Amino acid sequence: MHVDDLTLPALVGGRVAVALATDLYQQLKYNHQLASPLTSYLNLQEGVFLFKNGVDPYFGGVFRHSPLFLALFTTLIPTSRTICSLLWTLSDAVGAWALVQIWRARQRAPQTSRDGLVAAAYLLNPYLFLPTFALSTCTFENTLTLLSVMFAAQGSVSPALLSAALLLQLSLSSILLTAPLILLLANSTGPVSQLASPHAFASNGRKVLPLVAEYVAYVAILSLASTLVSGSWAWIPQTWGANITLPDLTPNVGVWWYFFTEMFDHFRPFFLMVFSVHLLIYVAPVCIKFQYDPLYAAFVLQGVLGTFKAYPTMADIGLFLSMFAVFPELFTYLRHPIVTIFLHLHAALLMPLFHHLWLSQGTANANFFYATTLVFACANGAALTDCVWAGMRIAIGQPQDGYSVVQE
Repeated sequence: MHVDDLTLPALVGGRVAVALATDLYQQLKYNHQLASPLTSYLNLQEGVFLFKNGVDPYFGGVFRHSPLFLALFTTLIPTSRTICSLLWTLSDAVGAWALVQIWRARQRAPQTSRDGLVAAAYLLNPYLFLPTFALSTCTFENTLTLLSVMFAAQGSVSPALLSAALLLQLSLSSILLTAPLILLLANSTGPVSQLASPHAFASNGRKVLPLVAEYVAYVAILSLASTLVSGSWAWIPQTWGANITLPDLTPNVGVWWYFFTEMFDHFRPFFLMVFSVHLLIYVAPVCIKFQYDPLYAAFVLQGVLGTFKAYPTMADIGLFLSMFAVFPELFTYLRHPIVTIFLHLHAALLMPLFHHLWLSQGTANANFFYATTLVFACANGAALTDCVWAGMRIAIGQPQDGYSVVQE
């Protein structure tokens, strides 16, 4: 047995042991960096309690999870913290396995020497395992994201589109990833790296339209199922609508909450439109520019999501950073990797400190924490622009000591 075959089970076993042997959940459950109003386990527990007692959880404006969570946690899955810790860790294990499968599909190899490193990049990423210990449902969003990309990379059309439709039920912002996923399914070259040899999209619209139709059908069916579970359409403005109207200004690691806290009410609709459109305008340019490598376009758009979505957590940008392991050919072309690393280190150290000083000690104010989130946004932006630069720079020329894009 190859040593890399044992890496994933060993890492998962270690994660399970830490989750069960420690009380990290109690320390992390109120941390706004790890869970948002849309992903908080505390809010999920409250919604499940109300639903079990015949009260509409969407009436009070606190519960903003998908009705699919209500269906799962009131029928199949108990809300025991031990069971949930195992379930969240299992979800991370599936996500790491999917990331390895994406790497193998990109390399056109059943197994490579970097499989263990790719799995470790996901399971040992603190931006990912800390939200898991806090039982933030963003863990499931990341897993579904990777599963949809994995199925698309393997050419499995229906599983990929169904996973993407399930992901949309949990997070409206994930609609940004739909376009590169459909392009990846329609692309005749598959997920193999084409960054060094850009060319026109290798397919036609007749193949794209059936994929879009199937995706819309899955979304409609799941939306109807969610409506039947919740008993009304009230879940739509409380879940999907929250990503557009920003009704809850609980602090998070994003750039929306503080801006709209200080916003005059009569300006609010205009700037909500501006922020929402700003998130969408990246889809077409990125997909057009990287039409020859849709997997890379999905990677870049995940970075956009992690930086600019309405209710981000550490896990959103953590997924983007872990996906770097799938694109080792980038490392030679990154312009300022050291600067980006130190910006992330700076933000990762100061955000917990200022969060504690503001909300626990009361010796700071919101400006302290928001300043660190701006540094975090700059770090994410630096990584994102560096990736776009590197992805385009590869086409100009391969370095003599560069990493082989496709392993034979």
